Amino acid sequence: MTMYFDDFAIGDEMISPRRTITESDVVQFTGLSGDFNALHIDEEFAKTTPYKTRVAHGLLSVSVVTGLQAMMGHVNDSTLGLLEINWRFKKGVVPGDTIHAKFVVKEMKETSKKDSGVLTRSVYVYNQRGELVSEGVIILLMQKKASSF
Repeated sequence: MTMYFDDFAIGDEMISPRRTITESDVVQFTGLSGDFNALHIDEEFAKTTPYKTRVAHGLLSVSVVTGLQAMMGHVNDSTLGLLEINWRFKKGVVPGDTIHAKFVVKEMKETSKKDSGVLTRSVYVYNQRGELVSEGVIILLMQKKASSF
């Protein structure tokens, strides 16, 4: 169900579906991004780190979160643009971890145009053990219900 700027309220919470981060995800993201950091691609090196294994790229998990947001379906047809993302990483995400996100409406601002508003949501990402692995803020320019583009 598409939600417009007007449908949200401060404090609204939404829980995304879950998604398992796979080895294939890490390999494909490595090739796409060109980030060949040993922490992501060298198991022997990764064994010497606090993680004891390779970890997924932080930006891979953020990208998956934006995909989880899309899977929820509520902003797909009403988002006019991604304005900003700010993120903090708390724990590593390794291939085989299953993550999901909680989105909480933090702020809503009217724009100078009558047909749109700025929606700010805090995002909390958890693994299958319920551990907070990252958190951030996603700011979207959203269409209002009454507008017609």
